[in-house]
Amino acid sequence: MPTPLFLDCDTGIDDSLALLYLLTRPDVEITGIASTAGNVATDTVVENNLAWLELCGRTDIPVHPGSPVPLVTPLRTAEDTHGPHGTGYARLATAVTAPSPVDAAHAWCRAASTHADRLVGLAIGPLTNLALALRLDPDLPTRLDRLVIMGGAFGVPGNTTPVAEWNMVVDPEAAAEVFAAFDRPDAPDPLVCGLDVTEQMSFTPAHAQRLADAAPGTRVAGYLTDALRFYFEFHDAQGEGYQAFVHDPLAAMVALDPDRASTTPAHLAVELEGALTRAMTVADRRGMLGAPNVRLVTGADVDAMLDELVDALARLGVAIG
Repeated sequence: MPTPLFLDCDTGIDDSLALLYLLTRPDVEITGIASTAGNVATDTVVENNLAWLELCGRTDIPVHPGSPVPLVTPLRTAEDTHGPHGTGYARLATAVTAPSPVDAAHAWCRAASTHADRLVGLAIGPLTNLALALRLDPDLPTRLDRLVIMGGAFGVPGNTTPVAEWNMVVDPEAAAEVFAAFDRPDAPDPLVCGLDVTEQMSFTPAHAQRLADAAPGTRVAGYLTDALRFYFEFHDAQGEGYQAFVHDPLAAMVALDPDRASTTPAHLAVELEGALTRAMTVADRRGMLGAPNVRLVTGADVDAMLDELVDALARLGVAIG
C-alpha cells in the first residue's frame, strides 16, 4: 500500500521542487497539503499549491488554507528569496480548483486520525499549522508513524539571523510548541533536517540544464528553469555563488526513506527570549536539557539525491507535456 503522507509547506521554490518530487512517487499517497504562511503569504501558498497540482493533473489532493499569521510574531515573508509569487520568475497558470473548506490545523488532525499509526508528516515550512493542530489534539503525535521537519541550524550559521534558520525565525513559538508536544515516550522522535545538511543540496545550473535537456519544451521544465534562475540569482547576490540550496527535497526524500540518512539523538529546544539568539535551535546531545526528543539528520548522499531529483522532475515533465 502507498505510504500516506501529509505535507505542510510555505510553497516557495524549493517547496515546489519537493512537492513535484513527491508527485512522481507512486508509493506515496499525499493525503493533503497544509498551506503555511512563510516564504509568501498564505493565500499565495494556497494558489501555488493548487496551480502545481492542477498542472500535474492531481486535483484529487486537497489543499488546506492555514493560519495567515504566526502564533505570536508579525508575519515576515521572503519575496527577495523566492520572488513576489513564491516561484521566482515563473508565473504559474491560475488554478480553477478551489481549496478545501477544512483549515490546515483540522486537516492535520483528520489525517492523523484517518491514517493512525501509518501517517508520515512532512513539515517544510514554519510550524504554525502543526502547532495549532497539536492544541486541538495533544495526542496527535502518538498517531504518526514519523514526522520529518526541515528547519534549524546545528553547528553552522543561520540563513536568516547569524544563528537561526528561516522556518524557525518565522514562528519560533510554534516550533517550540511542536518539539515540546513530541517530547513524550509514546510518540516518534521527529527527524529534523537542518541547514548543516540541507545546504549540501546545491542545485546548480548544470542540474537545471540536465532537466531542460531531458524534458525539452515541457511546462514543468520551463516553469522550473524560470523559478531556479531567480533562486540562483538570490544566492549569488548573498555571496553564496550561482547555485541554490534546495532544502526541502532532501527532507521529502528522508521522509519517504529515513534509512538513507544518518542521524543522532538530541534534545532540541528553541530559544524564544534572546535579543541576538531568538529562534536559535539548541541541540543538546549530552543530556543536559533532558532525554532526546528528536533525531538530527547529520548526513546523506546528497549527490545521489540531486541526481534522483533531476531525473524525477524530468520524467514528470515528459509525462504531463
